[in-house]
Amino acid sequence: MTAPRQPRRPVPRPARPAGRPAARPRPGVAAQPLRLGSPKPRLRLIGFALTLVLLAFTVRLLQVQAVDASAYAARANVNRYIPVTLAAERGTITDRNGVDLATTVDAYDITAAPDLLTPERIKIPDAPRRAAGLLAPVLGESAEAIEAKLTANPKSKYVVLARQQTPQVWNRIRELKKREAARTPTGRGGVNLLTGLNREAHSKRVYPNGDLAAGLLGFVNADGRGGGGLEAQLNAELAGKDGKRVYAQSGGRQVPTGDLKEQAAVPGSDIELTIDRDIQWAAQNAVAEQVRASAADRGYVVVQDSRTGEILAMANAPGYNPNDLAHADRAAMGNAAVQDAYEPGSVSKVMTMAAVLEEGAATPGTHVEVPNRLPRADRSFADDIDHGIWHLTLNGVLAKSSNIGTILASEQLGRTREQANQVLHSYLSRFGIGKPTGLGFPGETPGILAPWQKWEQSQSYTIPFGQGLSLNALQAASVYSTIAGGGERVRPTLVRGSKGPDGRFTPAAAPPRTRVISERTAKQLSAMLESVVDDRDGTGTKAKIPGYRVAGKTGTSNRVDPRTGRYHGYTASFAGFAPADQPRITVYCAIQNPTRGSYFGGQICGPVFQQVMSFALKTLQVPPSGSPPPRLPVEY
Repeated sequence: MTAPRQPRRPVPRPARPAGRPAARPRPGVAAQPLRLGSPKPRLRLIGFALTLVLLAFTVRLLQVQAVDASAYAARANVNRYIPVTLAAERGTITDRNGVDLATTVDAYDITAAPDLLTPERIKIPDAPRRAAGLLAPVLGESAEAIEAKLTANPKSKYVVLARQQTPQVWNRIRELKKREAARTPTGRGGVNLLTGLNREAHSKRVYPNGDLAAGLLGFVNADGRGGGGLEAQLNAELAGKDGKRVYAQSGGRQVPTGDLKEQAAVPGSDIELTIDRDIQWAAQNAVAEQVRASAADRGYVVVQDSRTGEILAMANAPGYNPNDLAHADRAAMGNAAVQDAYEPGSVSKVMTMAAVLEEGAATPGTHVEVPNRLPRADRSFADDIDHGIWHLTLNGVLAKSSNIGTILASEQLGRTREQANQVLHSYLSRFGIGKPTGLGFPGETPGILAPWQKWEQSQSYTIPFGQGLSLNALQAASVYSTIAGGGERVRPTLVRGSKGPDGRFTPAAAPPRTRVISERTAKQLSAMLESVVDDRDGTGTKAKIPGYRVAGKTGTSNRVDPRTGRYHGYTASFAGFAPADQPRITVYCAIQNPTRGSYFGGQICGPVFQQVMSFALKTLQVPPSGSPPPRLPVEY
């Protein structure tokens, strides 16, 4: 049975806290109802502000993606894509038989991380000194120099210890690192002194024959460009064209799936010279020995093919080793055979005789009475030896190398001295004196031949026998090659051709030929030059070669000291060709300022000529002469 529901009792409300008494209406003012503000103005303001913000973003977005898109893309590419130069392989220089004279091989720069050798990191106080001691024998440098590089900036992560090292050197360093790694776990607590060593691949120009033909070849500088000689002259062909590799990067590393563009490098062309390495060696060895024996300043030998103008050898002494430029003598680093200008002396008389014969002023048998002294201009001229009156033929004047006889012969070139000077000047110019040889070699001198109108009074008489004009050794050789070649001058050449990247050989263009004297005059001169060597009274008897007819001329001239500009010492020389009946090879030798022993060209350069010419004839397998020399009369 359910109990009856009790009636609900009212719950008492809590008392209202005491507060500010309710405001009473002011007397006379009616009470107004309270109204809430509208939210619409605020919403409109906020909406307008958001619209402005979105509009600014939209305008900026349009600017970036439409108006300035290309500019920003370019900036991004600059930072995103990394260009790397691909170095072209430098072409090889070979001799006429394909023997390498200058080539390029792989090389490495040896680097280290000095921060790995600090005492704080490696816990060894003298770590740089120990590492330097290990590397010094391998790198060929002093331990002190290597230690200085390792300690110059201890916080550095990169330093070059040695440049242009061979792969063999790197292999030795790698083996050394392995040995150190095997010893370190117990001895040094697992620390390898050579951990930070590394390599950077580079190419290196090497000259397999050392100082052979160094003056001719030149060298390559630290920037990989030719710094002298043919390396500089032919740099455009040898250097090739560098390539380019562009890759996408992020954080300094290549993106594996990123863009990659590569333009391959074009290798340089191989250059084949006219030089014969073996003949070059013979010439260089002979002139170097004579320079030492005579205690001379320097000397040069030029060997030329009499028929083609090709240079078979161009030797200088002293020389230098282009593989070791750090220890090279700066004064010996040029090619003095074409860069030195000097007065040739009596070897120049052959050009005077050529003019006399070509102009019909005399013949090889013309009688010339040669006195002991010849007064001309402001002086009295003499020969190199004191003598009574000589009764010589024109051939004898050349054989005995008479200065007086040559002056007398040159006076027959014109009715006046001025006319004779003009005629002689024209022949000297035709032979190439005072003009570039056409070789285009860096630093080549054209020599000095003043216009005949400006010849001083004494020069009118000294120039005929080789004083008062200057030339270089190649010009002198070219004069005798012109006579050997039947009176036709062939521009000297050093390059036979080139082989491009496609492997095709392109021969050099044939050199130009210029008629200087008639073939008849050239044959007469050749017979006269044989008397210089073959006749017992000739000045060039030391140049004889058994089995071969030799035509040549000695020279002994006063030398202008380049430091003072005054005459001091002598230039000894000899020029000639063989076989005289069928000319094939021309050899010219000059020794500057011999100070020990004889200074006469026949005594000093005659033997050099004989040695080099004999070797060249055998090397080129030139057959001996098939007929006896003409033996023209020397006296009457």
